[in-house]
Amino acid sequence: MSRKIDYRELGLKCGLEIHQQLDSKEKMFCKCPTTIRNTDESNFEFFRYLRPTASEMGETDKAALEQTKVNRKYIYKAYDTTCLIENDEEPPRKLNREVLDIALSISKLLHMVPVEQLHMMRKIVVDGSNTSGFQRTAFLANGGNLDTSEGTVGIDVICVEEEAAQKIEDAGDSIIYSLDRLGIPLVEIATNPDIISPSHARETAAKIGMLLRSTGKVKRGIGTIRQDVNISIAKGARVEIKGVQALDLIETIVEREVERQVNLLEIRRSLNERNASVHDEIFDVTELFKGTESKVIKRSNKKGKVFAVLLPGFAGHVGMEVQPGRRLGTEFSDRAKTSGVGGIFHTDELPNYGITEDEVTTLREFVGAGKNDAVIMVADKEKRARGAMESVLIRAAEALEFIPEETRKGLPDGNSAYMRPLPGASRMYPETDVPQVEISREYFESIPVPELLTERAKRFSKEYGLNEELAQKIVYSQDLTLFEELISRFSADKIITATLIVRTITGTVSELKRDGVDVEKITDEHFKQMFEVISSGEVAKEAIEKILRHVAQRPDTFVRDLLEELGLTGTDTTKIEAFIEKLVEERQDFITEKGPGAVGPLMGLVMGEFRGKVDGKVLSELLKQKINEFLNT
Repeated sequence: MSRKIDYRELGLKCGLEIHQQLDSKEKMFCKCPTTIRNTDESNFEFFRYLRPTASEMGETDKAALEQTKVNRKYIYKAYDTTCLIENDEEPPRKLNREVLDIALSISKLLHMVPVEQLHMMRKIVVDGSNTSGFQRTAFLANGGNLDTSEGTVGIDVICVEEEAAQKIEDAGDSIIYSLDRLGIPLVEIATNPDIISPSHARETAAKIGMLLRSTGKVKRGIGTIRQDVNISIAKGARVEIKGVQALDLIETIVEREVERQVNLLEIRRSLNERNASVHDEIFDVTELFKGTESKVIKRSNKKGKVFAVLLPGFAGHVGMEVQPGRRLGTEFSDRAKTSGVGGIFHTDELPNYGITEDEVTTLREFVGAGKNDAVIMVADKEKRARGAMESVLIRAAEALEFIPEETRKGLPDGNSAYMRPLPGASRMYPETDVPQVEISREYFESIPVPELLTERAKRFSKEYGLNEELAQKIVYSQDLTLFEELISRFSADKIITATLIVRTITGTVSELKRDGVDVEKITDEHFKQMFEVISSGEVAKEAIEKILRHVAQRPDTFVRDLLEELGLTGTDTTKIEAFIEKLVEERQDFITEKGPGAVGPLMGLVMGEFRGKVDGKVLSELLKQKINEFLNT
């Protein structure tokens, strides 16, 4: 929206659900490692068809029903690091105690009160991401709070749950999942709806992320943390937008959802002023398009049908924008796609897509559309096409009355698309295979509270002399543990300083990556070996980039074994002195003219000869000494 938005006036309510994978050695209910594999390494696969089950009260969750409108085949890739529990062919073992310890430490950071008994539940999920058809989850603690610049944000609940399988490929009728991710433990943290603006949402997510990383026990990288954003405005509806992976996207997600709801309310007002309505009949218009040049319709005519519905009073409104690049017609299309179709046509955008003006006129006449009426059309297999039109009629009726509560998928541009209705209570029921866990006061009090990253950065600046920028950079880096190991090992070393370590593992490595070097092959052990030979004086710190570049090409070789090959073995000081004396003799006139200022220009020549072999400070001191001797003779 171009105008400045007053989110308080609009009645914005916003809350976050943050899902963070935990970095435990084993998965949640088995001994398998929490390692992500390349799908080429899969040594076994199987498939399933999933159906929703009724709750103990005999009710079936509407979100689960929506997910099974299309009969899909789910294919699972297994590995030598997955087991029968991931395959759902063996009951789960007891809850991994390391997972509980990590989750409780997070609860402490958020000032939460844990339950006395942890009971595992089953949450129905039939989109194929769980082989069992449900996800195991447990309520752990509640009543927390987080301080922000806009006041306190309540932390409603923290749950521990198992991660779902990773979707590899969606072919429409079948979906391929990888089982390496299934069962990795995660925490779900839900805030109260205390967030008052898009920027406040980002700040809150950033602070929770900082607390999580402070434990040193959460996974890092793309896909390891996901934010779901719950948003509503006055007269609007609660919408859950799932799968927001980038922190920087949260502000835009909130802004765009508010924009969508404001625009949908305006469209509703305009439609009602027109006395718009929904005509329930689904028209078979296949014969009207027998000779069409539209490629989409021609493909469907071979095996399917073309159906249309009439929306009296909707003309000009189906094409109205609700988010940048997305229109009311896109909302209709999203609903239609739940039946498996690729999309829809509507008369606000026709003639187009190979459909001629004459065909549009014939279509409008056939369904009895007036100039203020819109016609929606779909072409696909008969069952899919009819299901799509039924979904469009439902969404069109909603457009006249209210904004529907629903679960939406966050898109990379900050918009969102319909996924399914909001789930209800009937999707949860007790897990009978996992015993309850007692959480005594003594056990909870024994869990240590981690040092916050913000405090750790201040400590690093004070103890190691790091400037604020480098201290912040390393505490938020994935290499924090490596830094702490290295600084502990070389704390008394005059050459291997904290600044050198941070600049190497954050700056030099990034530069090498930009140059196309495969830095993923450089391990923590390589850094330890490299700094060891620098500390011992075998090689100068100026050789760091050269060593790392070579290590990436020869990762199986010890760093010390590479030194001679790289020409980095130590140089006798007599050779250095001889080189500098010769240089001074050749540049006498220059030195006489510049005096002590000649050191800088000549240092480049000395470094060119001995870079990486001798520490730069040593070379500089020798050069200054020889120039001063010449000037004083």
